[in-house]
Amino acid sequence: MLPRLLLDTHIVVRWLTNPKKLSREQVRVLEAVVRRAEPVALSAMSLLEITVLGSAGKLGVKVPLDELFEDLEAPLFQILPITHEVAAEVALLGILRDPADRAIVATARVERLSLVTSDQRIIASKLVPVIA
Repeated sequence: MLPRLLLDTHIVVRWLTNPKKLSREQVRVLEAVVRRAEPVALSAMSLLEITVLGSAGKLGVKVPLDELFEDLEAPLFQILPITHEVAAEVALLGILRDPADRAIVATARVERLSLVTSDQRIIASKLVPVIA
C-alpha cells in the first residue's frame, strides 16, 4: 500500500511525543490512517531537520533523539529519499525561504501526496494540498 500523506517534521514529532498539539483535523486523519493500517510518508529531509533541531535544543521535546528515530522505524512510516526530481522541484519553490520546507513541499509535489502541516507559510503558499 502506498502512502497518501506526507507528514511535516513538526507534525511527526508532535504525533509521537505530544499529540495534543495537533489540530482536530490532523488527529482525525492520522487516526484514520492507523485504523486502515496505511503507511504515512516522511521526507528524508525531516530526519535531518529532527537531528539539527534536536541537537540545538529547538525541537521542543524531552524525548532522546535515538528514541524518536527508533519510533520512526515502525512499518507505519515510509521515508522518502531526496531524488533528483525532488531537488529539481526545490529550485521552483523560491517562495519558501526555509530549505527544509522547500524539500518537504517538493517531496509532496513530486510524490503527489497531501502534506499534513501547521506551517502557515506552507499553507498560505498553496503549493501543495494540505491538512492543517
